[in-house]
Amino acid sequence: MTDKDMPDLVTIPAAHGAAIRLAAGEGVEVVNTFGTQVVDTWSFCSDDLGHYMSMSHTRVETGRLCPKPGQTFFTNRRQEILRLEEDTCPGVHDTIMAACDAERYRRLGAKGPHRSCSQNLAEALAVLGLSSDTTPQPLNLFMNIPILPDGSLEQGLPLTRPGDRVVLRALRACVVAFSSCPQDMTPINGADRAVRDAHFRRLGAE
Repeated sequence: MTDKDMPDLVTIPAAHGAAIRLAAGEGVEVVNTFGTQVVDTWSFCSDDLGHYMSMSHTRVETGRLCPKPGQTFFTNRRQEILRLEEDTCPGVHDTIMAACDAERYRRLGAKGPHRSCSQNLAEALAVLGLSSDTTPQPLNLFMNIPILPDGSLEQGLPLTRPGDRVVLRALRACVVAFSSCPQDMTPINGADRAVRDAHFRRLGAE
C-alpha cells in the first residue's frame, strides 16, 4: 500500500516521527496501516509544553491501564486533554513503557547509533518550531505488553490487524506528536522485527 492509495493520510515514516497541531474539538485518526507498527503518541498543551498528557495521571483518573472508548486522557496537572473516541483494534495499548532512547538500544546490544522514539519526538516538535525539556511517558498505541501473574512484563507480539485505527479528540488546543517506533531488537513490532510506516489524518471539529 502506498501514499497514493491513501491521499488524505499523512505518513509517519518508519522509525521517524511527525506532529500535528489540533484546535479544541478537532480529532486525529491514527492508522496501523500494516497491522504491526507501534506508534508512540504524546500530547502537549499548545500554550505550555510543560503541561502534557500523563499516563500515570490518566491511570489514576480512569482506574484502568488504558482508557476505553469514551474515556479521557489527563495531563500532569489532572486536566482533560484528549478523548479516546474510537478504537477498532482489540483495545490493547500500553501506558507503562517509557519511550525508547539511545541508552535503551545500547543496553540491548546495538552497535553504533540507533534511531529512537525520544529522538523522533524532538525532531517532530522541531518541525513545528517547538521543543520540550522532557520526554513524557508516551501512550504506546498498538503496543502489547502482557503483565504476567508474577508481575513481570513481556514484549508481546502485536494483536492488531492491517488498517486498525484509533480516533483521538482534542479537548483543548494541543500538539499531538507520533513516532513510528524504531524498535527492531525485540518483537514488539512483529515477529520479523521490521519497522513500518503508520499514518494519520486530521478530523474536523465535532
